[in-house]
Amino acid sequence: MMRLNRLAVVLLVGLMAWPVLGQVILDRNLGTEPPTADPALSTDTTSVEIVEQMFLGLVDLDEETMAPVPELATAWEVSEDGLTWTYYLRHCVPWVKYDAAAGEVVYDLDECGNKRVVTAYDVEYGVKRTIDPRTASDYSYVLYIIEGAFEANTADPESPDFPALMDAVGVRALDMWTVQFKLIAPAGYFGQIASMWVARPQPKWAIDAHGDAWTEPENIVTNGSYAMKSWIHNDSMVFVRNPYLPAELWGGGNIDEVHCVMIVEASTEFAMYLNNELDTAGVPLPEMDRVKADPVLSKELTIRPYPCTYYYGFITTKAPTNDVRVRKALSMTIDRQTLIDQVTKGNQIPANTFAGGTIFGNAALDPRIAPWALPESLGGWGYDKALTEAQTLMAAAGYPAGEGLEIVLMHNVSEGHARIAQAIQAMWASAFPKAKFTIETQEWRVYLQTISKETPVENMPNVYRLGWCQDYPDQNNWVHEVFNPTYGSNRPRISPDDPQVGAAVAEFDRLTTLGGRLADPEERQALYFEAERLL
Repeated sequence: MMRLNRLAVVLLVGLMAWPVLGQVILDRNLGTEPPTADPALSTDTTSVEIVEQMFLGLVDLDEETMAPVPELATAWEVSEDGLTWTYYLRHCVPWVKYDAAAGEVVYDLDECGNKRVVTAYDVEYGVKRTIDPRTASDYSYVLYIIEGAFEANTADPESPDFPALMDAVGVRALDMWTVQFKLIAPAGYFGQIASMWVARPQPKWAIDAHGDAWTEPENIVTNGSYAMKSWIHNDSMVFVRNPYLPAELWGGGNIDEVHCVMIVEASTEFAMYLNNELDTAGVPLPEMDRVKADPVLSKELTIRPYPCTYYYGFITTKAPTNDVRVRKALSMTIDRQTLIDQVTKGNQIPANTFAGGTIFGNAALDPRIAPWALPESLGGWGYDKALTEAQTLMAAAGYPAGEGLEIVLMHNVSEGHARIAQAIQAMWASAFPKAKFTIETQEWRVYLQTISKETPVENMPNVYRLGWCQDYPDQNNWVHEVFNPTYGSNRPRISPDDPQVGAAVAEFDRLTTLGGRLADPEERQALYFEAERLL
């Protein structure tokens, strides 16, 4: 799900927000300014988090099983061939907005004074707007499983056949309350895609009236659990409970308002929590031992599995990381278990594959893939063997003991990311004492641009940090939607034209594309295993 820009081991005051003048208010930290509140444009965890509060999905996902459950749609059908998905919507979900003059959430009214309700036409519009290349949605590729979506999204909007291409996209409102999707392959995971923000209904009238400013608090129209009350950019946001949400969708929640600040520094966030200024906070890595030992804080600490992978990537077109021996040697000399035990301390699992063990098609902890990443207790090499092999590879690449090797590692600004980077820098320096390892940091938005495919390679680092959290628990969302070379989410965009890894990239693309279009689980598993091995 999106690029991850924060670490998440959390303290909760029992999710006990405090009543103020009869209201229950939750004070929390977003960690950064959300790049957007537009469902079509959201790609990062912060933006998606606020979109989730304001816009209902066709379905939600059960927290335990990740199976689709009713939300905006109360029922759905899948054709026998798996190519047609039909959703039946609730008739009573209104569009709302916060009225600053009245000081409350109100119905959004049409030009005749009638209450606007969410319809299948709003869903069709939202999906097609996300696909429309003029919207420039970075996440539109998730919808390529829909018939005609790829063709429309990659077309020239000025071409004479563009309107026909958009009309041919396989999403249709059959009537006010029924929306139907036509797929290019029997993708069983489409039920999970239907829960995502890119498939949300969007308010055409508000977007037409206000353009890019439609998500500002004075303009935004929403339909979810909360409405936006205020947004002071780079400072704070306030969300107010939507009193018109159907009661069965509330799920027992009691929070009237959510007050969000945008504090980047984990230590400041933690201090605010200790001072009762925040109801939740991430635990800074240096504070983890203290929190676990504290009789009060330890009871407020929540550590739970989350389907995310924290990773470092290599720029394969920039020396010296254009040499596979250098890349392998650097990977081998990261002692993942020590990193977990001594730095992150959150019960993480060493990753030898991209997708973790809860994802369909994963090969996590299989020592046939990157055995150097696993300790001996998990069937891997263990660090001593990995270190010896890495030093041999680095010498063979022309850098004995790292002599002549210069590596730039970059991450976005974060105290947690900095501690991890410094620990890895120390591991590399110990393994290759004659090398030079430099750490650079940038603010999140600037950082994403620096590691994008548009940046000249000479301005990129050798090694970059990113993370990935699931949108849905299937390898299609991991190895394919992140790393496929045509439209993957991975910013540097591996390419079949890369002189170093091009052949492997082409095969990787073939495997993951086919894996997303087959129905047989065993066939898909075999394809994804090989894709993880290549990656």
